[in-house]
Amino acid sequence: MIKVILCDDHALIRRGIRDTLSDAPDIEVVGEAGDYGELRSLMRSLPPEKQCDVLVLDINMPGRSGLDVLHVLKDEGTTTRVLIVSMYPEDQYAIRALRAGAYGYVNKGGDPQLLVQAVRTVAQGRKYVTPEIAQMLVESLTAPAPEQAHQKLSDRELQTLVMIASGKRLSDIAEELMLSPKTVSVYRARVLEKLALSNNSELTVYAIRNGLVES
Repeated sequence: MIKVILCDDHALIRRGIRDTLSDAPDIEVVGEAGDYGELRSLMRSLPPEKQCDVLVLDINMPGRSGLDVLHVLKDEGTTTRVLIVSMYPEDQYAIRALRAGAYGYVNKGGDPQLLVQAVRTVAQGRKYVTPEIAQMLVESLTAPAPEQAHQKLSDRELQTLVMIASGKRLSDIAEELMLSPKTVSVYRARVLEKLALSNNSELTVYAIRNGLVES
């Protein structure tokens, strides 16, 4: 039996994922968490027989993002394999997540059965990539594309960029990410500098043109 933990800050989405996985006879959801703190407490409290094989993890969460969690788990040398399930298109975060240690990346808008297939693949210790991600990987190997400016951003800087371009105020971002407004302002300043932009309007236009947010 494949034991799975779900970590997503939206309860309705967790329920949908849980229902999809629970229909599979070889998968058991042993716990759920809404953020990094709950996830850590859950992983520590589970008895040995309930320790998870696969962590299904969202990217955009309050406090530590899914990418932050990936880095922490990788540094700790955990044996838990992580499958990213995100609303963001593959071309935005998939390669970044795989480089950070994820075993797979699935879009939330895809076929639910792909999620079941992905969990089974990851549980076997194999990487799960969609045909779109596979094509991206092949293209990056055979004909490396010029690196876009935002690809040089850190995970937190990219997250800040997307949230500002989505219309969120710095105070809202600080609250959602559980950071101080001053820290978010520093991330914003770094983003503007690295992208050679002057203000939030230019930042938003950049994000739309590069498909980081919807227009």
